[in-house]
Amino acid sequence: MKKISILGSTGSIGSQTLEIVRRFPERFEVTGLCAGKNIDLLAEQITEFAPKIVSVTRKEDSERLREIAGPKTQIHYGNEGNIAVATEGECDLVISSMVGFPGLLPTLSAIQAGRNVAIANKESLVVAGGLLISEAKNQDVILLPVDSEHSAVFQTLLEKDREFLKRIIITASGGPFRKTPKKDLGKVTVADALCHPTWKMGEKITIDSATLMNKGFEIIEARWFFDMPVEKISIWVHPQSIVHSILEYVDGSFITHLSASDMKIPIAQALSYPERLDLGRPDASPDDLSDITFEKLDTDKFKAPAMAIECLRMGGTYPTVLNAANEVAVTAFLDERIRFTDIIPIVRETLERHDKLDSGCLDNILEADRWSRNTAGSIMESFLS
Repeated sequence: MKKISILGSTGSIGSQTLEIVRRFPERFEVTGLCAGKNIDLLAEQITEFAPKIVSVTRKEDSERLREIAGPKTQIHYGNEGNIAVATEGECDLVISSMVGFPGLLPTLSAIQAGRNVAIANKESLVVAGGLLISEAKNQDVILLPVDSEHSAVFQTLLEKDREFLKRIIITASGGPFRKTPKKDLGKVTVADALCHPTWKMGEKITIDSATLMNKGFEIIEARWFFDMPVEKISIWVHPQSIVHSILEYVDGSFITHLSASDMKIPIAQALSYPERLDLGRPDASPDDLSDITFEKLDTDKFKAPAMAIECLRMGGTYPTVLNAANEVAVTAFLDERIRFTDIIPIVRETLERHDKLDSGCLDNILEADRWSRNTAGSIMESFLS
């Protein structure tokens, strides 16, 4: 019986993780749940899974949950509560699926406590990849990727073949605006940007998929997960979202990973590692794989991946600033305060104003995040005037 804690249990990844737990009750036990403000759903999860420890964002919500939870469930709130869930004493695996920068401290704390971590919170690796990898090595902790692309690489890249690897190719659906002319992007609405063609995800990551900032983040993730220089990581557009990664070797061989566009597949792989779970999917047919195409990324229309690559090359806290400024701009777009085409310029100008700090220090990462949010907010005001 593997005991798991879920950071972000009411979000898309957390909810799908619990679907798998529900299907395999003999394999998994939920010891901890952490959520934001969706208290009604969290209350249902507490009733069903009876975790030992729970955390929410607000104190008033924690008081409400105490009336619902049984006497054996501890209720916490805030950052300290999130860390308590991540470091729960009996937990074998932490699912890190909180959205954005708030996932960093509980993820880092889980690693420092010696817990294996399945990472869906890509922002943690973006802002502090070197620190997390270093701590994982020190604690002999296994970090398991949940992103479909990185899970695909994890499943296919053999250690004996690494010296012959020419590059990792990460695929991208192209998002909802793959065919939209660049000149029309200023007219798109929030509803337009939230209509992803192949994946069902939370709002923030769906907007990142529309700007392709998510692919920039995934390049940074791949650099840390697989200790791969950025020059050996590429992006190919693959609209069908069936091929999730391609490994290209020096002899001209390609090894690919294919699966349906279903996040439960990489989630189940991380949960059951080093085994696999029978998810009861129907047998594939030739028709399922008859339409597989690839395209070059339109780097003139989608500038976020190149921006992320440049942040990696500049090093230090530039990736931290990239993430924080993006979070500020995406939130403003979702609130309909700025246009879709304002997101990347706000991020770019924030980066241009930044003076690099050493990212091996947590305090520097926290300071860079704070600075970036304030600076991006000030820059954004010029877009509103």
